[in-house]
Amino acid sequence: MIFGKSKSLISLIPGLSVMDRYMITELIPPFLFGIGIFSSIGVTVGKVFYILREAVDGGLPMSLVVQILLLSLPQFIAYALPTSILLATLLTYSRLSSDSEIIALRSSGVSTYRLVLPALIMSLLVTGITFIFNEQVVPAANYQGTNLLNQALNKEQPSFRENNILYPEYGEVTRPNGQKIRSLKRLFYADQFDGERMIGLTVLDWSQQGLNQIVTSESAEWNPSESTWKFFNGTIYLISPDASYRDIVRFENQKVQLPRTPLDVAIRGRDYGEMNIAQVKENIEIERLSNNEGRLRKLMIRLQQKFALPFACLTFGLVGSALGNNPRRTNKATGFGICVVVVFTYYILIAVGDALGLSNYLPPLVAAWLPNLFGLSIGGWLLFKMAQ
Repeated sequence: MIFGKSKSLISLIPGLSVMDRYMITELIPPFLFGIGIFSSIGVTVGKVFYILREAVDGGLPMSLVVQILLLSLPQFIAYALPTSILLATLLTYSRLSSDSEIIALRSSGVSTYRLVLPALIMSLLVTGITFIFNEQVVPAANYQGTNLLNQALNKEQPSFRENNILYPEYGEVTRPNGQKIRSLKRLFYADQFDGERMIGLTVLDWSQQGLNQIVTSESAEWNPSESTWKFFNGTIYLISPDASYRDIVRFENQKVQLPRTPLDVAIRGRDYGEMNIAQVKENIEIERLSNNEGRLRKLMIRLQQKFALPFACLTFGLVGSALGNNPRRTNKATGFGICVVVVFTYYILIAVGDALGLSNYLPPLVAAWLPNLFGLSIGGWLLFKMAQ
C-alpha cells in the first residue's frame, strides 16, 4: 500500500522520464528498509540500555520509558536518512547492474552520468526533508525528552547558572593618544544568580580612557521594559586619570546602562542537539560579545553543521550509486557492511573537521563541510572511473 502511494506520488513529479520514475520507484523499498533498520539500531544502542538502567534504578513506569524513547526516535531517524540513501542507491544500482539492466540502458545510449541522475534527484529530496526534520522536530523532541527524564529522576536542575557569573564586554575604546582600538570595555561579575536577581555585583568600567569607574552593589535585576539594569544598595567609585578616587557615590536604587548579555550568560541554554538554527545564532551573538573564542568557534561549527549534515544525503547518494554501478552483485548483508564502513569514515571525518576547526587550523565553514567535500570528491572520482 505504501509503495503504491509512493509510485502515484512519483508520477506527479513533472519532468521525469519513464526511466527516472522506474529507478526512483526501485530506490524507495530499500530506502524505507534502511530507515527502519538504522533508526532501530540507533535507538537500541544509543538510548534503550541507558533508559532501561535509569528506569530500574529510579523506578520509572514503563509508560514513561516508552514516551522518552519515542522522543529520542526523531534524532535517530535524522541520522538514518542519509545512511538509508546510501543503502538504497548501493543495493538498487547493484541489482540493476547484476541483472544487466544497466548494460541494456548503456547500449541504448544512456550515459553513466545520466543513470545516476534519479538517485541524485531522490537524494536532494531527502536532503530537504532531513533539513526540515533536523530544524523543526529533532531539537524540540530532544529538549522535551531530556526535561522529562530529568524530572522523572528528580534531577531537574535550575535553568540558570547559580554562581560566579563573569561577563567581559569588548568594544571600541579610545586610548589617551586618541587611537581607537577594540579592547575590554567592561567586566561584569556577580557572586550568585537566583533566577531573578544578580547578587554581589562588581562592575569595572573602561568605556572611557582607562579605568573610569567601579560599581559595587548588593543586587541587581534586569528591567525589560526600559532595557536597563536596576542596581540596589551599592557604591560607585569614580576614578581619575591618575588612578586615584575622584568621588564616591552611594545609592539605594540606580539605573545602569549595561547590555542584557550578563543575564543571557547566567541563563543556562540548551545543548547543541536541542537548538535550532535561530537559537544557535542567538548563542553566537552572546559569545561574540563576551569574546569567548573557544565556545564561539564551536558554535559557528555547529551552525554550519546544521546545513552540512543534511547534505550527507546527496554525498551518500552519489557514493552509493557510483559503487552500485559495479557489475558485481551486492546483497543486503554486503550492502549493510559497506554502509557501516562508509558512514564510519564519514563520522571520523566529522571528528577530524571538528578538531581542526576548534584548533583554528580550519575556518568553521571548511571544518563543517570537510566530510561532504571529501565524500563528493570520492563519489565523483568513482563515477568517472565507472563511466570509462
